[in-house]
Amino acid sequence: MNTRSPSTRVVRRWPGWGGTVGAVTFYCLSFTPSLIPRAWWLQALAAGVTALVGYTVGAIVQWVVEVCGARPSARVTRVSWIVLGVLAPIAVVAVTARSVAWQDDLRRLMGMDPHIRWWQWTLVPIVALLLCVVFVTIGRAIRLGTRTASRALAYVIPPRIALTGSVVLAVVLIVGLVQGYLLPGILGFAEASASLADSGTSAGIVQPSLPTLSGSPASLEPWDSLGSKGRDFIGQAPSRSQIVAFSNSPAMNPVRVYVGLKSAPTLAARAQLAVAELVRTGAFQRKVLVVFATTGSGWVNENLAKPLEYMYGGDSALVALQYSYLPSWISFLTGGEAADAGQALFDAVYAHWATLPEAARPRLFVSGESLGSFATEEAFGGKLPAMAANSNGGLLIGPTQSNPMWRSVTNGRDAGSPVWRPVYQDGSTVRFAQAASDLASPNGPWDSARVAYLENGSDPVTWWTEDLIWERPQWLDNPRAPDVSGDMSWYPFVTFWQVTCDLAAADSVPDGHGHRFGTTPAAAWAAVAQPPGWNASDTARLEHLLAQEALAH
Repeated sequence: MNTRSPSTRVVRRWPGWGGTVGAVTFYCLSFTPSLIPRAWWLQALAAGVTALVGYTVGAIVQWVVEVCGARPSARVTRVSWIVLGVLAPIAVVAVTARSVAWQDDLRRLMGMDPHIRWWQWTLVPIVALLLCVVFVTIGRAIRLGTRTASRALAYVIPPRIALTGSVVLAVVLIVGLVQGYLLPGILGFAEASASLADSGTSAGIVQPSLPTLSGSPASLEPWDSLGSKGRDFIGQAPSRSQIVAFSNSPAMNPVRVYVGLKSAPTLAARAQLAVAELVRTGAFQRKVLVVFATTGSGWVNENLAKPLEYMYGGDSALVALQYSYLPSWISFLTGGEAADAGQALFDAVYAHWATLPEAARPRLFVSGESLGSFATEEAFGGKLPAMAANSNGGLLIGPTQSNPMWRSVTNGRDAGSPVWRPVYQDGSTVRFAQAASDLASPNGPWDSARVAYLENGSDPVTWWTEDLIWERPQWLDNPRAPDVSGDMSWYPFVTFWQVTCDLAAADSVPDGHGHRFGTTPAAAWAAVAQPPGWNASDTARLEHLLAQEALAH
């Protein structure tokens, strides 16, 4: 006959009342709006994990209450379960119905079809429950192993020390398993898969014949060594005839240099190869030279690359370097590769550029998107004065919370400006925008070395941080960004996981929202590096051309 009280059993047969209340409460909170409209499967993932967190919190609270001796009577416990059994289904149905309206409103805010399919939304509680059951089962198995180890150790050491030792042992084993076996294995598999994809070539991309492009027969860089993203970057360069058709003026074939990961064994060697390619192509004799920091896989956004080529009639040079096969979200886990690559490429280019007569060298700009913006900042030690002093300016889009310069400028913004559209030192050097018109504010002087950030109020890539677990973010203060729902609230743990799930959908929204910037980089480049004679109508025509080219691809 088992005489143990329920609180001392290794694993309870059913979840406790406190854990169940916590799970239902957090489950309901997970349906509240976040930054990005959610597909049903993302809502199910958010709800399942959030419910697990709520279960854990509730179970801990119940355990503390019981340890303190405030155990309810059998009658109170029975009534509590009845009340919970009635209210929980009502709450789940009510919040599911309300969430459809929330999602519709958020979709309207971003110009999307506001209607979601009801039958898909009904799958959410089913999938969420399955996920929660799986996670709880894993957690209980760990708890069972910990208690079993504790009881075994209690034969030779005091029970309290045995329990502490078993918990520490469990943590060490789990962390060791994840870091020592699972994470390296996952990263290794991801890199192997990505390297295979890197050997492919996108449809319509062919080896160039122009000597102004890397990978051509005249190039120091073989076409095969560029990698998939490098071949895309080179293969989409506009030709002289395309630029002439746009400007109705004489033009040149632009220079594009790219160095792939396979081109040289070390980062320093690849950076020097990039400089050699720039010298070979005559890049240092062009009017403008842009150093791009790529995303993890080596990608450069064409809407970020092409504008200056059209603005300057092809009298331009662009250079980029690949440092990883992995996409950005995985590259963040692998250390400072991006920072090292950004600094190595810029330092190598700058070292040669600085030796040229000031009147004869090109205007030098820097640019990057997402992880590329982080790498660009790191080339200057994360310092705005260093970027302004050692370049003619830059355009950075979709910054992350890890960006040191962005974080410093945002935290040091002028009083009264919101975190999602900061004004720093009256906009004299750096300005922030979601729409192109934002760059005109504040109405004051903008130095010759101009730096611009494009960031969307609803971009989870910019606003995700682990601080969301315990701290309300400033971007939820009023006034809010125009595409952030007024119904969004902050809840400990819940909002963190909601925004984490938003990362998966950051590119699934229309341009100008989430992590999508459309053709706005054209207007931003016009503000940062506008050539003589360029005007607003030229920018509008260029944005239209970029939009048409994007549709063609």
